[in-house]
Amino acid sequence: MRRLRWGVLVLFAAGAVHAPTVSAQPRAPADRYDDTFRKAAKRSFGPAFDWRLFKAQGMAESNLDPLARSRVGARGLMQLMPSTYREVTSENVDVGMIDNPEMNIEAGIAYDRRLWLRWENDSIADDRLQFMFASYNAGRGTLLSAQRRARERQLDPRQWRNIEKIAPSVLRWRYVETLDYVRKIDVNISRLDDRGRVTKPGATARGFKR
Repeated sequence: MRRLRWGVLVLFAAGAVHAPTVSAQPRAPADRYDDTFRKAAKRSFGPAFDWRLFKAQGMAESNLDPLARSRVGARGLMQLMPSTYREVTSENVDVGMIDNPEMNIEAGIAYDRRLWLRWENDSIADDRLQFMFASYNAGRGTLLSAQRRARERQLDPRQWRNIEKIAPSVLRWRYVETLDYVRKIDVNISRLDDRGRVTKPGATARGFKR
């Protein structure tokens, strides 16, 4: 897999962030929640973090559909399980109902923050985003199992490329879904301009749709 471009996106220079242009035209559906993504990212990760990463994640999760439901019960734009939502909101009293799209985004990014902190010492800096997003999709326990398998093969478990390498050997992990999810977020980032507007066609984990 090619080196993901996230390393240069994490520290998104404050001077490069442009305020949305005021317009009488309604926002495109894909840009409807940009202000929420921007504010929630700033609240959980600080102003220097690229908020567009979480919009790209929302695109991968639900195609930014606040009414999305998964077969296993995940709900909303960020596809949170109700149990995860309750866990997050128990520490964030300002977060309301799971089906409210703004609150769903807030809770999803707050959960990302929790995972981000947990991967601080268990991943190299350049790969920390991949571990965060992969554990959002598959659970941190699954990724820890993958790291144990990497160690058994004398591979550095903190490098995402090694997790990709040993993924097929990890029991009870739907690894294809997780690896495609991580790749799709990267593809989605390439669809966004510096203001977070969608400027390219829809994408899959393998590339742009034709």
